Amino acid sequence: MLQELSIRDFAIIESLDLSFETGMTALTGETGAGKSIIIDAVSLLAGSRGSSEFIRTGADKATLQGQFLVGDNHNTIAALAALGLAPDDGQVLLERDLTRAGRSVCRINGKIVTTGNLRSVGETLVDIHGQNEHQELNHPEKHLGMLDQYADGAVHDLLQQYRHTYRDYQQSLSTLRQKQQNEQEWAQRLDMLKFQVQEIDAADLHSGEEDELESERERLANFQRIQNALAAAYDVFDNGEYNPVDALGEAMQQLESIADLGDEYRSLSETISDAYYSLQDAQADLSKEIDGLEWDENRLNEIEERLALIQQLKRKYGDSVDEILAYGQRAHKELATMEATTSDAEGLDGRVQKLYDQLVKLGQQLTQVRQQVAQKLTTAVHQQLQALYMAKTVFSVHFADHAPDAFTPNGVDVVEFYIQTNPGERAQPLARIASGGELSRILLAIKTILAESDGVTSIIFDEVDTGVSGRVAQAIANKISSIASHSQVLCITHLPQVAAMADHEFKIVKSVHHGRTMTTVARLSERERVDELARMLAGTAVTQLTREHAQELLQLAEQTRSQLDG
Repeated sequence: MLQELSIRDFAIIESLDLSFETGMTALTGETGAGKSIIIDAVSLLAGSRGSSEFIRTGADKATLQGQFLVGDNHNTIAALAALGLAPDDGQVLLERDLTRAGRSVCRINGKIVTTGNLRSVGETLVDIHGQNEHQELNHPEKHLGMLDQYADGAVHDLLQQYRHTYRDYQQSLSTLRQKQQNEQEWAQRLDMLKFQVQEIDAADLHSGEEDELESERERLANFQRIQNALAAAYDVFDNGEYNPVDALGEAMQQLESIADLGDEYRSLSETISDAYYSLQDAQADLSKEIDGLEWDENRLNEIEERLALIQQLKRKYGDSVDEILAYGQRAHKELATMEATTSDAEGLDGRVQKLYDQLVKLGQQLTQVRQQVAQKLTTAVHQQLQALYMAKTVFSVHFADHAPDAFTPNGVDVVEFYIQTNPGERAQPLARIASGGELSRILLAIKTILAESDGVTSIIFDEVDTGVSGRVAQAIANKISSIASHSQVLCITHLPQVAAMADHEFKIVKSVHHGRTMTTVARLSERERVDELARMLAGTAVTQLTREHAQELLQLAEQTRSQLDG
């Protein structure tokens, strides 16, 4: 659920911090006060498209933050895991900055992510339903997902098996078609890979070899300089007249004899002693280097040839020995795959046919299960619609005719919700003929049915009660309250019946301060709720009678919630 929402410099909101609770929260206020702006902010946190137009006039950027309690929401946990993230103490913090330059910076638990990554997590946390143009029901491509969600376990395992087979089929079919479409190109690629693998393998390169060869070549090319320098240095120690090691040894003996007479003498003795032994080591090392010097003209030629070979391979396969080796590994892998395919062409044909047959069978099974589930969903929706005063409306799930091999990642079914609004009329697509009020009620009917399996932690209704009144308004209020028993619900409403059913209520107010328009939000006390409901009932002229009516409405709502809970 959404716990905390922080908004800075967004539209006409300068600064706003809100805390939300479980159950149903109503957002009320005058038209144009900025209620939908708050929903826009949550929508952006959930990954919807942003724009610099959202930034408050005079500000450089808009900043949005939302803290969500995840609980055991497996969908959210899986979406986070796909990004290498996890809930922090059971919570997820979504952040988004919009800048004047058009940049959008998104973060999840402090880690910068893309807008797409933010959306993949946000859509598991928030489900937003607005007026007609925003409702799921207006998008037939989403109807199949809603049917599968209602089916829950009845479809899940079978659909996973189908999708696994579908991926194998697509991969095998792609490989077969690639081979069949251009046998000559296939053969040429095969020959080239064989040559490249053989050439790289024959070179027998190892990482870092080029640097080693260049260093050795440098030493061989400067052999005479190295030999002369080493010999001259050694002569200093062995010129017969003066040996610096012997001289230091004598000095060391003299200082050792007085080392116990003072700290300064002991320190000086140790310094001379260290120098003596270091010089001894240096003389030994010089002797060793001179003894190891060996001129090998053939070796220099070998190095030059090896470096030339490396340069030749670099022109073909990469800018370094490591890149050449990496290319060789990729070529080996591709060659092995192509050789296996070439040697088993008939086996590939058979595999494609076998996977095709499996997909047809699984697709038919999915259709059968979905048709059974569709009947149950139809019955459940009709029961809900009766409570919403749409008893004469006939809801149905329409399965379009399709070929048995019309494979998609979700099966072979094309599903769309149909309704018949009046007896004797022909059933037609819901998205095409339903009015705004009808769509809102059908959406609430389906959401009531799916509330327990929805998965999202927060459901937001943005004026879905527009265009209704009276007993229908009360029925809608009851359904929203029922949904709130399973998921946190935030509801923007102009209807007092809906606002009265809320567990919590915020009032959004637009005002002008120092020539600037700004929106503020206040949580209402029970007394303040009475005044707000009275305003919603009577408009501007609030009387004692309307207050009494508002008080009665809250009392009736409390009784209704108790009955619904019971």
